[in-house]
Amino acid sequence: MTNIETITLEVADTAAAERFYADAFGLTTQLRFRVSDAPSDGFRGYTLSVTVPQPADVDSLIETALKAGATTIKPATKSMWGYGGTVRAPDGAIWKVATSAKKNTGPATRKIDSVVLLLGAGDVAASKKFYVGHGLTVGKSFGKMYVEFDAGDSPVKLALYRRKALAKDAGVAPEGSGSHRIAVGGAAAAFTDPDGFAWETTASASLS
Repeated sequence: MTNIETITLEVADTAAAERFYADAFGLTTQLRFRVSDAPSDGFRGYTLSVTVPQPADVDSLIETALKAGATTIKPATKSMWGYGGTVRAPDGAIWKVATSAKKNTGPATRKIDSVVLLLGAGDVAASKKFYVGHGLTVGKSFGKMYVEFDAGDSPVKLALYRRKALAKDAGVAPEGSGSHRIAVGGAAAAFTDPDGFAWETTASASLS
């Protein structure tokens, strides 16, 4: 069975990354870090998202992320899907903060409903088949555009989005090369998916 148990971000300074994510989003258990200077240019092919209850929480989390050292990619705005914006962390990872709600029901609580890893796929249907073959269960599927897998008790949800569409949603150009600078922990046996994203066993990830 394959399910996300850890997300490891490859960064230049692990202590700085830990401080940033704790200060920006209050994430202290969902992420791990290891040092890497592997070349990475342009879009890394994925985004991480935090979904929250209401717009006030989006604004609060983006504000603390910017104060902690993130840079704005797309300012938070309303859309037909809700309200959200994207920032780039100091390590280069792209984060979207969003809610499906369009109005506040109270003051910001900074509560995070879920963390989602969105992988940009060259062929969503092929990648979907690949992951189903590795034991994941499809939760939602929208043709060849988007697939979300059942997270079970995982701390991070996994979804697939067409690479160009994911880059557009994030607010960046789709071109990119080099290392993804991310590794996913939770595989029964290590593997690499069709788009080059590496999955590690939990034992391997724990050494990060």
